[in-house]
Amino acid sequence: MKFDTKTLPNGMRAIFAPMQDTKAITLLALFGVGSRYEKAKTLGISHFLEHMMFKGTKKRPKAIEISKILDGVGAEYNAFTSKDFTGYYIKVNYEKIELAMELMSDMLANSILAEEEVERERKVIQEEINMYEDNPMMLVEELYEEELYRGSTLGWRIAGDAKSLANIRRVEIAGFRREHYRPKNTVFVASGRFQDDIEKMVEKYFGKLKGDGHSGSYKNFVSEKRHTSGPRLVVRFRDTGQVQLALGFPAYGSSDKRLATLKILAIILGGSMSSRLFIAVRERRGLAYFVRASLNIYQDVGNLYIQAGLDKNRIDAAIKTIVKELERIAKNGVTTQELIRAKENVRGHMALSLEESSDVADFLGRQELLLGEIKTPEQKLEEIFKVTREDVLKAARDIFKSEKMAAAIIGPFKEAERFKKILKF
Repeated sequence: MKFDTKTLPNGMRAIFAPMQDTKAITLLALFGVGSRYEKAKTLGISHFLEHMMFKGTKKRPKAIEISKILDGVGAEYNAFTSKDFTGYYIKVNYEKIELAMELMSDMLANSILAEEEVERERKVIQEEINMYEDNPMMLVEELYEEELYRGSTLGWRIAGDAKSLANIRRVEIAGFRREHYRPKNTVFVASGRFQDDIEKMVEKYFGKLKGDGHSGSYKNFVSEKRHTSGPRLVVRFRDTGQVQLALGFPAYGSSDKRLATLKILAIILGGSMSSRLFIAVRERRGLAYFVRASLNIYQDVGNLYIQAGLDKNRIDAAIKTIVKELERIAKNGVTTQELIRAKENVRGHMALSLEESSDVADFLGRQELLLGEIKTPEQKLEEIFKVTREDVLKAARDIFKSEKMAAAIIGPFKEAERFKKILKF
């Protein structure tokens, strides 16, 4: 993978990744601020601001003007808010690169945050929150992380709630943007097909961005001080036929040297249709349609979690099976063949996941923003292939401890104690 980096005079970091075998160009702007940087009173303000950046600028006062331009050239565009960062992207035919760049810089520098748009978008975001609440498969992960990171801003929901949403006013949104949307807190990526003059183009449109306030901060999550009485469980009653379960453990953050080992562990446990959980829970016993192990990785900490949709009449058997697999991998580790397959899984997945210009932009931008350095796919694979069976066993024993577990269940249940007994190991 080829790429160049440059720091503009205003402090913004820029990454250029040429891909001449495509006709697409992706522009991605990442800001180092997310929901964990917020205050309880205005929880959800990062997400609110993200919505507002599409609602009109001084040059284009109406939201429809922005969308008409981008839709008129067949662009893909959107934004996203996480707990650690916020991102905006436009993917377009490379011949329209300057149009996309001018429009993105206009949005980021000149959004007017009109009062009437703030009030209108407040209602839209409330409906987005309602959508998550009404979808058990989406909600269960939020409940799980709330419990896992309880007492920390990392446990707060990205979109906030009805109470905090009502407290967010235009003045808070504008102040939040001034504080955090600064060039030195920004990484810009251009990946795909572009000409040699792209650096001058970026300086033209993004070099004029201003702001030198402090970027804010968050408190690191320290799992050892917060997880001594598990397993901790939240049960949300819903009269559903299928039960949604999420359970997991604090693990390693984005800069931890053990992250490669963690990825291998998750893949072997529940990252594929040949993984241990998929075979034990679905294939052998028919206890679930889907069951998987995944990772959520943040700057200072991460978590490995298992999610499944389970038959309400056989949920006890399903949980016992999952717990048994956790115990087994922490006791005996993994086989040589499992390790080889998991490494090849990463190699294949990485090759497929970096075919699109948007994927390359995300791959490079997140590393620069969160770590301050970029490792190539080859360097990351080198770390993966250094992982040993002993490494995986050590990680499993370090992570899979029931006193550190947090879990969430959504289904036709009200009592948590019966499940806590099954979850403990």
